[in-house]
Amino acid sequence: MSITPLDALPLERLRQRSSAKWRTYPEDVLPLFVAEADFPLAPPISAALHAAVDRGDTGYVAPRNRVAGAFAGFAERRYGWTIDPSRLRTTCDVMMGISELLRALTEPGDRVVVTPPVYPPFFAVNEHESRTVAERVPLIAGEHGWRLDLEGIDAAFARGAKAMLLCNPHNPTGTVHSRETLAELARIAQRHGAWIISDEIHAPMTMPGVTFTPFLNAAPEAAEIGFALTSASKAFNLAGLKCALILTASEEPARIVRSLPHEVEWRTSLFGLIATIAAFDDGDVWLDALIARLDLNRRLLHELLAEHVPGARYLPGEAGYLGWVDLSALGWGDDPAVKIRREARVALHLGPLFGEEGRGHVRINYGTGPEILTEAVTRIGALVGSDPRTPGESK
Repeated sequence: MSITPLDALPLERLRQRSSAKWRTYPEDVLPLFVAEADFPLAPPISAALHAAVDRGDTGYVAPRNRVAGAFAGFAERRYGWTIDPSRLRTTCDVMMGISELLRALTEPGDRVVVTPPVYPPFFAVNEHESRTVAERVPLIAGEHGWRLDLEGIDAAFARGAKAMLLCNPHNPTGTVHSRETLAELARIAQRHGAWIISDEIHAPMTMPGVTFTPFLNAAPEAAEIGFALTSASKAFNLAGLKCALILTASEEPARIVRSLPHEVEWRTSLFGLIATIAAFDDGDVWLDALIARLDLNRRLLHELLAEHVPGARYLPGEAGYLGWVDLSALGWGDDPAVKIRREARVALHLGPLFGEEGRGHVRINYGTGPEILTEAVTRIGALVGSDPRTPGESK
């Protein structure tokens, strides 16, 4: 069945938004940095929120609600994954859930594996108050994409690392880890008595022809040593509404989640819960149209970079709306996003924040309209033409 790609809002409408994406920089800067998307709300979500306002439904989240059943239906339809709704708990966002799990699973000074280049809060959550220390095991880059360094992770656990923060799908590369890789990761962790905490927030935006495997469903061992966190916030642009899900698939992880302070769940926003239920119950048609647009945009970004920014290296990701672009051949330094923002008036995410492996890189948010994406890359390309050095010369 043919799917009509979702249209982004026009620039003049987007500039009326008061969120971080549209209020961090002056109006002459095109913002493609933070993970907010430029699309209208899905109609079922908009209707549910309007109805809540109309009835004055602005109180606390009830202990019994429909979010577990809504996600269970979504997971079955989208991933072929059957979950136990009784093993689902909510909190305000994925990183808050990760932070609380690390408090429950580790002692101060313990080491936790991260796989750079990776979402910057993965470093911050470890280093906060010196609770835990990041054990860096970089992704392995190949001609056709990135993969986890399972031997390196095995060695890190052998050195005493107690847990791993898994980005599945991976931010910023857009890598969707295979079932075989995740199953082997689970076996490695179990062998060393370690835990895996899987951030699966970008999973709903898996591209056509790619299969997403929930970590907890990858192998029996994964259920025994794993926790998964997800949210409708990235796919449906609901970050400000504050609702995320913590999932387990066996008794010991479920017991640990039940032991978390009640405040973890009370942090959930009622509006976030209402929007999340609407998204998972009735958002499939809108989500399919979004994915169709993102599929076109990731290909467009590849074409635009090839045309306007020779020397840029970019492999379209398999999920999400974030492009990881290597600009090191242009000689724009370790943090080329700084030059691009100052001179091209385009704001991209700073590559080095994703780890040492991010030097010379930028992250581009292509969850926008093709006109804005084209304008942004054209502006960046003008810097190549105006730079008297040839690509590859150092600055």
